Amino acid sequence: MALKPNSTDTRTRSTIQIFIVVGLCCFFYILGAWQRSGFGKGDSIALEMTKHSADCSIVPTLNFETHHAGEVGNVDESEKPKSFEPCHPRYVDYTPCQDQSRAMTFPRDNMIYRERHCPREEEKLHCLVPAPNGYVTPFPWPKSRDYVPYANAPYKALTIEKAIQNWIQYEGNVFRFPGGGTQFPQGADKYIDQLAKVIPITNGMIRTALDTGCGVASWGAYLWSRNVIAMSFAPRDSHEAQVQFALERGVPAVIGVLGTIKMPYPSRAFDMAHCSRCLIPWGANDGMYMKEVDRVLRPGGYWVLSGPPINWRNNYRAWQRPKKELEEEQKKIEEVAKLLCWEKKHEKGEIAIWQKRVNDEACRSRQHNSQANFCKAEEANDVWYKKMDACLTPYPDVSNPEEVAGGKLKPFPERLYAVPPRVASGSVPGVSVETYQGDNEKWKKHVGAYKKINRLIDSGRYRNILDMNAVLGGFAAALDSPKLWVMNVMPTIAEKDTLGVIFERGLIGIYHDWCEAFSTYPRTYDLIHAHGLFSLYKDKCNLEDILLEMDRILRPEGAVIFRDEVDVLIKVKKITAGMRWDTKMVDHEDGPLVPEKILVAVKRYWVVGANSTSVQ
Repeated sequence: MALKPNSTDTRTRSTIQIFIVVGLCCFFYILGAWQRSGFGKGDSIALEMTKHSADCSIVPTLNFETHHAGEVGNVDESEKPKSFEPCHPRYVDYTPCQDQSRAMTFPRDNMIYRERHCPREEEKLHCLVPAPNGYVTPFPWPKSRDYVPYANAPYKALTIEKAIQNWIQYEGNVFRFPGGGTQFPQGADKYIDQLAKVIPITNGMIRTALDTGCGVASWGAYLWSRNVIAMSFAPRDSHEAQVQFALERGVPAVIGVLGTIKMPYPSRAFDMAHCSRCLIPWGANDGMYMKEVDRVLRPGGYWVLSGPPINWRNNYRAWQRPKKELEEEQKKIEEVAKLLCWEKKHEKGEIAIWQKRVNDEACRSRQHNSQANFCKAEEANDVWYKKMDACLTPYPDVSNPEEVAGGKLKPFPERLYAVPPRVASGSVPGVSVETYQGDNEKWKKHVGAYKKINRLIDSGRYRNILDMNAVLGGFAAALDSPKLWVMNVMPTIAEKDTLGVIFERGLIGIYHDWCEAFSTYPRTYDLIHAHGLFSLYKDKCNLEDILLEMDRILRPEGAVIFRDEVDVLIKVKKITAGMRWDTKMVDHEDGPLVPEKILVAVKRYWVVGANSTSVQ
């Protein structure tokens, strides 16, 4: 069955155009009427509404003309902005730090070649990555969970390779995702129902999940309706575009692999971790990968392993693997789980579930085990390009056997605004309970202003949102909605490491250095937020490179909200003038005398070969 545009799609598109025009108070007058993505174009309704768009009273508290002296004093209006050309069409799905040709020059041992290998300075592209011909705005959630426009990721290999496993089907102008997987061909919902008989998925205590080797992320997609948000990752490998499909579906995902480098997440981050036939050698290297999962798994959290070697006695023939090999593999997994002091809660069919103890009180015997090599506690969150070690991450201290190490969390959604244990305990220097609560109020105010500027924020138009400098997660918390999710990024050069706090709120995030490319495909985010980012990276790396990376990962007609000092934003605005973005400077919601300003941008719609030459 091929899905086609209908009148509802067109009317929705018209409404989107109207909101942009009115919400940005005439700035998007032309843009709103003539946007070309999605499943309709600007029609007579939109054109009629733009005639009346001069009425800007909808945002009376915002002054769109900035009055800070810095704007006049720092801009040379006579200097023409640098114009960035489109990259060659072969770069349409370019992932700079996971480039296939570069990857093949690295060793294959322990998946080193699938790890991040970023281009040297002289290898960087200084052009705009184009969208493929026929690119359209993805379907709104939840329709996007099940359908992806073929033109956005035109790769059919998985429809053949995974045909009997119900991963993905090609139907005319769309891909359909029935919700199946290698271990759950009958669908992710039924599979999650099985897990829920052991794991308390429905009571709010399981909120953050990690899916290792996620495929097209159907497990994460179907957890969403149960108010669980999964961070899914898989390498860019022979299963072409699996993470790209996940993001086109509106499911949180990054390109990643368990290799030799620690995962880019803090300790005690996830309530549940999952591997469904993910092909990770869990027992190898002294159980190093299980120990890394243990590092990021919250005390009391669950680890799910389905597929080989579980139930090897009945499946070794189907898996075409020797019994002895599978038996030894499961034996190693059981030994490492025992060393980690995980309690096995369930094994039935091909599913096994372990639970991490809430503290170290039941595991004191490990102290005398010669195999129990403990990591340094202070290095638990030091992960960026740091080698993974086959050591055990120690639990935080507790005062009694019933206490949850690191602090007990509230169920979600109460967890979102409850004081996180890391804040309550004073574990983050400079962040008190009062600081945290004040930050929440500030971001409620900021997001309220954003929604007046851009009425699309609450409309469902923006599903995948990126916060490039998340701090305490206040932006994501204020936006919380079943219509969207936010990837909270903790810059590795930030003064305070607060990513653990973000996870304790029931949000997800990742460590990253914005001097390098992000671990995602082009065109994967609908809205990007950058608060204080360019002040943070001033003199650290080229701001032009950061902006070109933002352009790479932003969808055509996606939006960006910058919040920074006016002098910084003027420099940003000048660079974006050559990037096919439309921008407008807006005063701080407290008035024109506040030096912090807001710069709003929209990326224009254009595709391969659109009226320009390309950079080879």
